Amino acid sequence: MPWREDTRPYYVLVSELMLQQTQVSRVIPKFLDFITAFPDEKTLANAGLADVLKSWQGLGYNRRAKFLHEAAKKIVELGEFPTDEKGLIALPGVGENTAGAILAYSFNQPSIFIETNIRTVYIHHFFNDRVDVEDKEILEKLAETIRHEHPREFYWSLMDYGSWLKANGVRNISSSKQYKKQSPLNGSVREVRGHIVRVLVSDKTLSYESIEKLFGADRTSQAFEGLLRDSIITKKGASYYLTKA
Repeated sequence: MPWREDTRPYYVLVSELMLQQTQVSRVIPKFLDFITAFPDEKTLANAGLADVLKSWQGLGYNRRAKFLHEAAKKIVELGEFPTDEKGLIALPGVGENTAGAILAYSFNQPSIFIETNIRTVYIHHFFNDRVDVEDKEILEKLAETIRHEHPREFYWSLMDYGSWLKANGVRNISSSKQYKKQSPLNGSVREVRGHIVRVLVSDKTLSYESIEKLFGADRTSQAFEGLLRDSIITKKGASYYLTKA
């Protein structure tokens, strides 16, 4: 994984946002293409949002690309990459768990955070007879067992071990009270949003009516409203474009 070979904060930030809701095997080639186009936060901040969205194509959840673009701008404004939890959480798209991952992977700090593979490992070893495990219980066990002298390697091991458990039939994530299963893509507003962005990446512009014919009035309306609200697309007259600024 390239973000393990080079643990600079920018690389870890990009990888963490890409890995949300997306498998590692899909992320690796997209990550390499993305950092080739935008090798650092300054290059990303100076790019247009439309170009960022084009590079993001294939990963879905385009709001993550917008958050990453805004985070890069914030970092450039600050003059340096934040090195503490408060500063990291102030970046768009970065919550407690993403901040914890950056602190551990980039700065080798024994931060405490949770994600799917961590849940899998700790439920398997400490809560295997439960179906209602709270994240706070897992975090308490994590705080008791983390290797303070080697937190980066500790979390890498957890990630790999969690993946190995799942590959070998351990399916315990439904025992987590905080885990939410990803909704199906087919038939969802998310599917329409993704289609709209893909069309705009290739054709530059489209009309509302052309999308409505494909997906129906209700989903099309929700998708366009959401993309406009998120400033991912811009309307001019009767046509829509990827937001450039």
